Amino acid sequence: MIQSMTGFAEKFFKTKTFYLKITIKSLNHRFLDWNFRGSQISEMEGRLRHLCQKLLKRGRIEVLIDIQFTDPSRWTVQINEELLAKIIASLEHVSARLDRDVSFSVDHVFGIPHVIDLQRKDLSAKEADTIESCFAKTMHELIRIRRQEGLRLKKEILIHARKVQQSVREIERRGKKQPVLIQKKLKERLLELGQEPSITEGKLVEETAYLAQRYDLTEEIERLKSHLMYLQELLNSQASEPVGKKLDFIAQELFREANTINSKAQDISIIRKCLAVKGELESIRQQVQNLE
Repeated sequence: MIQSMTGFAEKFFKTKTFYLKITIKSLNHRFLDWNFRGSQISEMEGRLRHLCQKLLKRGRIEVLIDIQFTDPSRWTVQINEELLAKIIASLEHVSARLDRDVSFSVDHVFGIPHVIDLQRKDLSAKEADTIESCFAKTMHELIRIRRQEGLRLKKEILIHARKVQQSVREIERRGKKQPVLIQKKLKERLLELGQEPSITEGKLVEETAYLAQRYDLTEEIERLKSHLMYLQELLNSQASEPVGKKLDFIAQELFREANTINSKAQDISIIRKCLAVKGELESIRQQVQNLE
């Protein structure tokens, strides 16, 4: 199934103990690159990464998970009472010396290092399973978006491929006339050099045949047609394996064959068609690089 490597999905969930926000952003990458940030979920991250690896093969996956616990029992509070008592005693001493009241709010207490340690308890098995289930739902939404974008790219690539096919048929038709054009150019060149009368018809035919073989486009055209067929097969494949890398390789091969035809062409109309083909192939190369 064709799918893009780019996509975005965001979902919100509410349970009895927490609110959960999951954001997944997918970008182009040669391999599968996992990036996680947000609330600390300890070993849960490994479970989510493993799930992602099962569902996706390529792309830079940026995951943001924000958990807001609503149940106070999920937190532990430890107060360093001895240190806090020393701080309060010091403040009372300063107050007495200055003959003025020196105090601080609870907010300030939380800002004093080593006085209060606020920690969240480890996720329960049920909470961990819930987060994994929510993450899976968000992943499937991302995949839906990636497939939707992949279908759009597929349509565009096929349009470019059909234009290339049309140009290749025209190049093939004009390419059959190259021997006549080569002979004509050879005669004109010999006439310019003043050697045309001294060249026998047999020698002219022999030289024309040699040049026609040297500049023959048949093999390159056949390879171009074969590559185009394979490109269409890959685009229409229903296999689960990603085809983006193969399509990128085929696009490069198509471009190489078009360059060879362009360099061997003796007809200006073929050269112009080659330029049109290369323009379409460049668009194909850019688009297949977005596919998984």
